[in-house]
Amino acid sequence: MRPTEPWLNASRSFPPAFYVLLVLLRSLACVLLLLGFLALPGEALGQSATVRGFITDDDTGEPMELVAVTLRDGAGETRGAVTTGEGFYIITGVPTGRYAMRASFLGYASYTDTLDVTAGQVYEVNVVLSTEGGELEEVLVESERSTGSARITAGQQIIRPADIERIPTLDAAGDLATLLTSLPGIVSTGDRGGQFFVRGGEPTHNLVQIDGMMLYQPFHILGFYSTFPADIINQTNVYAGGFGSGFGERISSVIDVTTRSGNNRRFTGSGSISPFIAGLQIEGPIIPGQASLLVSVRESLVEDVAAPIINDDLPYVFGDAFGKLSFTPSSNQRLSFTALRTHDRGSLLEDVGSAVEPEELRWRNEAIGGRYLILPREYPVSFRANAAYSRLTSSIGPPEQPSRVTEIQNFNAQIDITFFGPAGAWNAGTSIRLIELESNLGGTFQNLENRSEEPFHWGMYLEPEFEMGDLKIRPGIRAQIFDVQFEPFWEPRLRLVWTRPKSEWSAAAGMYQQAIIGLYDRRDAASVFTAYSSAIRPTDRLDDISEGRVQRAWHGLVGYRANPTSWLEVSAEGYAKLINNLFISEWTAYPRFTTNLQPAEGRSFGFDLRAEVRRPGYYLSATYGYSNTEYQAKQAELQLWYGTETLAFRPPHDRRHQVNLLASTTLAGIDLSARWEFGSGLPFSRVVGFDGFAVIDDIVDPFSLPTERRVIYERPFSGLLPAYHRLDLSGNYTIEMPGAALTVSGSLINVYNRANLFYLDVFTLRRVDQLPFVPSLGVKITV
Repeated sequence: MRPTEPWLNASRSFPPAFYVLLVLLRSLACVLLLLGFLALPGEALGQSATVRGFITDDDTGEPMELVAVTLRDGAGETRGAVTTGEGFYIITGVPTGRYAMRASFLGYASYTDTLDVTAGQVYEVNVVLSTEGGELEEVLVESERSTGSARITAGQQIIRPADIERIPTLDAAGDLATLLTSLPGIVSTGDRGGQFFVRGGEPTHNLVQIDGMMLYQPFHILGFYSTFPADIINQTNVYAGGFGSGFGERISSVIDVTTRSGNNRRFTGSGSISPFIAGLQIEGPIIPGQASLLVSVRESLVEDVAAPIINDDLPYVFGDAFGKLSFTPSSNQRLSFTALRTHDRGSLLEDVGSAVEPEELRWRNEAIGGRYLILPREYPVSFRANAAYSRLTSSIGPPEQPSRVTEIQNFNAQIDITFFGPAGAWNAGTSIRLIELESNLGGTFQNLENRSEEPFHWGMYLEPEFEMGDLKIRPGIRAQIFDVQFEPFWEPRLRLVWTRPKSEWSAAAGMYQQAIIGLYDRRDAASVFTAYSSAIRPTDRLDDISEGRVQRAWHGLVGYRANPTSWLEVSAEGYAKLINNLFISEWTAYPRFTTNLQPAEGRSFGFDLRAEVRRPGYYLSATYGYSNTEYQAKQAELQLWYGTETLAFRPPHDRRHQVNLLASTTLAGIDLSARWEFGSGLPFSRVVGFDGFAVIDDIVDPFSLPTERRVIYERPFSGLLPAYHRLDLSGNYTIEMPGAALTVSGSLINVYNRANLFYLDVFTLRRVDQLPFVPSLGVKITV
């Protein structure tokens, strides 16, 4: 019998807040004891000091990232650090003495001062940088080039707004979606649907969060847009695999979006409009220098404005609203509150009289959260706390009486602590997530009409960082407890980076486990409706599954990056992924959504090749991705259909080849961009015939029964759809005016009007294509 704890079983009778507090306090005690133990051998700390602080922009009051901070002693020896996205820097192991301190960033006047350091002390030095003057130094060139299409380290790529603005888009303002879909290894459903797959995983295998708030549907129904407009983003970390122990509960990838703080010096704003979307953004100080507000609102115009222009049916309505309050309670604390709401409605299919009638999809994201950072004055430690609530509601069918409705909501609380020691940093943390799943999937063939679940997740991790010369090592261990059993699920992980003067080797490996399962019909490219369920327990149909079986993936990857010259960067990364306990909807001959499950295994391997050229006046990048993904389903009924109980197949997102070419330059004051993308054909299930289907529950005349047509499939996903390719162009021209700037943006999407397939009606073979040639003109004004 598995050991249990009485308080764990009894906690369901207490309010959720009590339960969260109890577990977090217990976890925090363990973390503090652990870090206290690490700090005990502190003789080295007593022989050295720590210098740390925040660096902000004098004009906006916002934190500044990638600022180089150095300490130079009388002998010329230099030690330093680079600021994080929160503007935070820390330099440990500083011996007693006098130092020349310098903070430098491209385009800003350097900060210089003299600092007398005494061993055993923690010095807090906050710096405000002004844009007056500023010189370009070699150290700044290296630090600022932390982004770009070729800069990937152990599966991690950093994205900033400047990277997004290079991609041609339908709007005068950029969106994260346009860049994500250009990365090798990421396969999207195209212009419609808002689903993406990373290196062979499913959409529900991706962890997407903004300021610590989890989003289950981060894209809008029109695939050019996500819930992340470029103007609110500070930094996005995309982990295509091999992510560290600080992230849990997902087995494929992580997209971690951090938004910027609003201007706390003065009020500014911008407004944009195009045939596809209109947006408004306002930011400014609530308490000058201490508190600021950032608000962004967007609403689509597609259905009423864009559709008549391109003479195409685009029944899409979507929008989003974002708000962030940022506070500086004291010199060593940062506090923020974030709220987000999105809405989407539309039909992905055209009403062309096919046997499959268009169904209206609707979904809504709602999220609110808070983050708190404090640097205890007497210790080289950072303490971060995060609490967030998010909810996704989805439905499909008539608005008055949808055929299927699902809702998933969660409350998450997390604490992260970093201890900065002389030999490296020790990261540790704990989190708890309370989840509620509600589904109403009415119908004869769904096997499940109403369902309500309340699973919970608890996790704790430890991840030290060591530097051994040019080698950085980050081993980690994560323990997760899902409510299917009390014993923890252990997840070992490792990340390595070996830096050379003009090159870098990196590698990552680890185990990842997930208890939440997303169910959708893989045969239907036009259906993005997903029902959620928790980890599998024994059932009559799956009695060979042990209690507590969760989805599990092993990641392994190795990469190489080189800078042969100052303007050229190339990289290559190979990866392999094994997925166990993958549960997918069963194969049936009746083309309807079902929550019946069949167990499956999966594997994916491939490689990415990237090259990037940065020269004064122009930018070029080229990427190629190869991926090979295979699932093996296990279902008794497969023996009747295909003569085997184990069926190997390529899932519908197995895109073997991807190519993306991007070029940008400035000509006569106009910023020009061009992007060409190619994707090899995706697998689909061919149809060989039809028969009639009727439900018989009494002695009746079979010739008088009403029947419904049932499809007879060939071996699943044995067909291949046509290849996808498209050319997009854009140009932006900015007019500077007193107190304002006007940007006019023109774009041409799908320039040569390629008929890229989106959906093939298996009943009539009628096709629905992605967007045709689309011209767009947008205007943005900033004050």
